[in-house]
Amino acid sequence: MRRVVAGALACMFAISAHAALAQDKPPLKLGGILDMSSLYADITGSGSETAAKMAVEDFGGEVLGRKIEVVVGDHLNKADLAANIARDMLDNQGVEMIFDVAASATALAAGEIAKARGKIVMFNGPGSIRLSNEACGPFTVHYVFDTFAQANVTGLAAVKSGLDTWFFLTADYAFGQDLEKDTSNVVVKSGGKVLGNVRHPINTSDFSSFLLQAQASKAKVIGLANAGGDTINAIKQAAEFGLTKGSQKLSPLLAFVTDIDSVGLETAQGLLLAEAFYWDLNDDTRAFSKRFMERVKRVPTSAQAGVYSSVTHYLKAVKAAGTTDSAAVMKVMKETPINDMFAKNGRIRADGRMVHDMYLFEVKKPSESKGRWDDYKLLATVPGDQAFQSLEASRCPLVKK
Repeated sequence: MRRVVAGALACMFAISAHAALAQDKPPLKLGGILDMSSLYADITGSGSETAAKMAVEDFGGEVLGRKIEVVVGDHLNKADLAANIARDMLDNQGVEMIFDVAASATALAAGEIAKARGKIVMFNGPGSIRLSNEACGPFTVHYVFDTFAQANVTGLAAVKSGLDTWFFLTADYAFGQDLEKDTSNVVVKSGGKVLGNVRHPINTSDFSSFLLQAQASKAKVIGLANAGGDTINAIKQAAEFGLTKGSQKLSPLLAFVTDIDSVGLETAQGLLLAEAFYWDLNDDTRAFSKRFMERVKRVPTSAQAGVYSSVTHYLKAVKAAGTTDSAAVMKVMKETPINDMFAKNGRIRADGRMVHDMYLFEVKKPSESKGRWDDYKLLATVPGDQAFQSLEASRCPLVKK
């Protein structure tokens, strides 16, 4: 009996020691740099924070004996602030991986900070193709969409349907400029013509002068190379001007389901747009979106779904690698296909581009919708190797040619 009691006590001491050791380990911190209060808040914002926390909870809340924590900062759409937040997270808060970084200018700034410190950064909200080209890094992942894929999926479909003359309304910063450039290339290569452009400041409230220039061009398509609140305002004001009741069509080159909800189907019906994710695609997307909606009270955007997927992929790689060392974790992430509610057989290439299927949707008429958020009609599924820029065309210095 004494031997049994002694053995039981030894086990208890061992368990207690293990628990104490686990408590001594610092938490594994994941840092989200988000737009919590400006024109991209619905696209990323608190929804991205929630998606990251859902991924952590579903993973089990800890890895390698370390509790997982999610910390966030609001960059207010200011590149210098995004860089400062990234610096503070990595230097002072012990953050091991940064996610989202909505908006391209902020992402480019924060990405340089992460690159200099050898830390993993996974971009979900920003779209600039530069992130996997000139600004690529060994530990940088561009996960959800980019300007090349958005242009390729939407622009090609429009030109093929006879909408072959374009005028661009472009947000005057990195993302808008890249989106206009990439779409222009697709239009011209497909046999179309670009008749002109006009650039507007980010977060513009009055699009009247820009829309009048677009109308005067007589282009068949007015391409909106902007995002978030700018896209919403441009579509609403174009409708107020009666611009789309004539022969011209609007093409939002980056629009999210939250944008369409804000605009309303009466105004947005018939728009063609490319998306990386839609809540009502299949059973897996619907199951995740139902859980997300219980917390956020609206469906997830592609950026928010991408946050959940990318955080999960990172944590699985940390567990498999047995370390948080960036090189070891990135090696596992690039070797492991991504199969979840966001992507099927997705893969991270040498340039950091996560390649997955993209989707071409048409916005439904009000009479076709069964209710709020039932906004899209699927027109085509575009395989990742056709949607995204080829590795051979990459300008990333890490790609061997």
